[in-house]
Amino acid sequence: MDRLITHLRHVDLAVPDFDTQLAFYRDLWKLSPETTDTGIAFLAAEGSPEQYQVRLRADADKRVDLIAFGAGTPGDVDALAEKLGRDGVTLVSTPDKLATPGGGYGFRFFDLEGRTIEVSADVATRAHRRVEEGESVPVKLSHVVINSPQPEALVAWYDRHLDFRLSDTLFSPHMGEMMWFLRCNPQHHSLAIARCPHVSLHHASFELRGIDEYMRGTGRLLRAGVEKVWGPGRHLAGNNTFSYFLDPQGNTVEYTTELECLDEDTWHPSLYDFTNPEVSDQWGTANPMSEFVAKKSFNDPDRGVFVAPPV
Repeated sequence: MDRLITHLRHVDLAVPDFDTQLAFYRDLWKLSPETTDTGIAFLAAEGSPEQYQVRLRADADKRVDLIAFGAGTPGDVDALAEKLGRDGVTLVSTPDKLATPGGGYGFRFFDLEGRTIEVSADVATRAHRRVEEGESVPVKLSHVVINSPQPEALVAWYDRHLDFRLSDTLFSPHMGEMMWFLRCNPQHHSLAIARCPHVSLHHASFELRGIDEYMRGTGRLLRAGVEKVWGPGRHLAGNNTFSYFLDPQGNTVEYTTELECLDEDTWHPSLYDFTNPEVSDQWGTANPMSEFVAKKSFNDPDRGVFVAPPV
């Protein structure tokens, strides 16, 4: 497979209330602030070699600054930039040394709907550690799900330009196809696309060590009074656990574990009817999938469409 993108690196969010957001991700969500400066913070997951997995930036507008992916080599970065340029994709920047923590070599471009995407290689790894039994801290950023008013076209765009492959699709008999799970490696999904009236972040998901740690983390957030959207439960597509919460700015964030790894040579995508309760939650422990749950994850329309972040 000649895929140039290897994995998900980080998701970068801009928020009006920076201090409250930083306190949430540090004190409750349990990410580690690696580098903080006035109005910007780089937050790492304890078990991940990535320099950071969430970047927070103070801004008057709530927006997704960018979603970042890794590539194998600087040559792969150049090859992808050349391919995208040839295909008429708008490059925000050309391949060059990165000034963010860990450095590296990368570039940025707009996807079909104007999200800023970064692809990089040769980023220095962070001193990370094995998360121990009972520690309810994120091991890594698992996946990012984005909302789209034209999801079929967006799925085709990520397939054509970035070689993301479809793992599974969710549908309902009265609404049609609603969510597409896309992979850039054997993990069931690093990116997913949900149907929504507007462009926005659906959720960012963080992997915990195992079921016990995932439940402890879920319980910590419940005890702290963080608004739970959906969970705890276990999805059928991806076979992963889920507990969805709202951060202080109304973004949905998820604790998960045990996301399925696929044999890409033999995998065939399934079409799952999510009105079947066992598709949404195999365990039957989560609150039912409802209009409330769906609307909470619609989020506010993204204010950063076709506007590259200043940093």
